[in-house]
Amino acid sequence: MFVKICGITNEDDALFAVAMGADAVGFIFAPSPRQVAAQTVYDITRRLPPEVLTVGVFRDEHPSRVIDVANKANVKAVQLHGRETKEQTIEIGKSVRWVIKAFGADSSRLPEADQYGTDLVLLDAPSPGSGKLFDWRLASDVPDGLRLILAGGLDADNVADAIEIVEPWGVDVASGVESAPGKKDPTKVRHFIANARAAAPTPYLGPDELPYDWADE
Repeated sequence: MFVKICGITNEDDALFAVAMGADAVGFIFAPSPRQVAAQTVYDITRRLPPEVLTVGVFRDEHPSRVIDVANKANVKAVQLHGRETKEQTIEIGKSVRWVIKAFGADSSRLPEADQYGTDLVLLDAPSPGSGKLFDWRLASDVPDGLRLILAGGLDADNVADAIEIVEPWGVDVASGVESAPGKKDPTKVRHFIANARAAAPTPYLGPDELPYDWADE
């Protein structure tokens, strides 16, 4: 079970999430209470282990800016959380190795998610970033063959139920493990990751047995 802790704004929270077993940490470059600067993220990412997937989150930015900021921040992946077109997503994917395309659960484009040039798809609430739950049965609209990352209102108390119902490839959380916007609660982070691991339908593979190598080749 791939676990991403998003909305990281400081080094301590990033290092703690990784120490607790997070596979990925996300940094928000879009307007948000958790928005961070590229230089701040660079100072954090260079301290993280290479097997951790570092993700920059963007919304409705021009592809050239996404690529530029991602390079300056030294993130391995970008998450496109707006109304980016198929063409824009594919263009970004030519310069950034890993692209996660996010969709709201009510998006009319969700059935076409397999046409965006990436198999990493994130399903969020109809109001992305709201931290609100949605009807998990809407995940059935995601085309087969994609690595589905479930987000939207998840926390330590409901992540096991979400995994049982949706059977996603991974889960993503931001506000559900915070003590305040942009500040993680260590206890919530630890419990979220532990509960997600325990609910995974297959045994969790340790760092030396990861099914995907996020390190740069």
